[in-house]
Amino acid sequence: MKGTIISSRQISQRVAFVFLGLAALFATLPVLLIIVYTIINGAGTISWNFLTQFPSQAGKAGGILPAIVGTFYLMIGTLAFALPIGILAGIYLAEYAKDNWLTRLINMAIMNLAGVPSIVFGLFGLGVFVLAFRFGFSLLAASLTLACQALAMVITTSREAILAVPREYREGSLAIGATKWQTVRHIVLPQAFPGIITGAVLAISRAAGETAPILVTGAAFLLPGLPSSPFDQFMALPYHLYTVAVHVPGAPKTIMWGVALVLLAVVLSFDILAAIIRYRSRRGI
Repeated sequence: MKGTIISSRQISQRVAFVFLGLAALFATLPVLLIIVYTIINGAGTISWNFLTQFPSQAGKAGGILPAIVGTFYLMIGTLAFALPIGILAGIYLAEYAKDNWLTRLINMAIMNLAGVPSIVFGLFGLGVFVLAFRFGFSLLAASLTLACQALAMVITTSREAILAVPREYREGSLAIGATKWQTVRHIVLPQAFPGIITGAVLAISRAAGETAPILVTGAAFLLPGLPSSPFDQFMALPYHLYTVAVHVPGAPKTIMWGVALVLLAVVLSFDILAAIIRYRSRRGI
């Protein structure tokens, strides 16, 4: 009887392991297929000239240097605006805010903010940053718009990472006379840093691939030079890919796949950088 129970438990465990493994495989398979398919179709286009020259013939020839530079500027600007505000808001909600109806309402609003369509953020940026604040169609307006979109994810992941820190760490710090802020600054935040970085990378990776918000706030298809100030228009990889694919008749498909591959490489490079930072922070290096 005991052997039968153990055998049935082992069978149940193996069945659960198989189903969980299949679920993980089906979840990662589409991503792997997209990456492989993009590499196969776009690798032949990648060259030094493609990466360092300006586009010509309405994007049918030349390179994509302005789009690469504009995308990096956009990601840096989004990170500069969204990360400090998001982390501070996450700290307040996790450590200082009281558990009442107002805090619950704010948390629900932040969660709902993450589901707002990107074109709505674009129209918000157009009305507020481009027109009301008179930033014009510029890199600054687009960065602020994407930062508003990224805030929900940064705040949520920061708050969850801070709440995941064991309460014993806080109690031990307070017991030896540290203040609340000293505990948060020197005990809680270092422990929550890997989770905060993960949220920031997810937000920036999404911002790098957005087209709708930058379409109405400052992105341009062809420019004679690189942006020299935050108030200049800019080119970006997702908008360039969209325009070449939809509005440029006769554009070679190899160009489209080459742009897609570069955009994918930019996003993956940030993911790899975040993984390295998380690994080193967990090892205490």
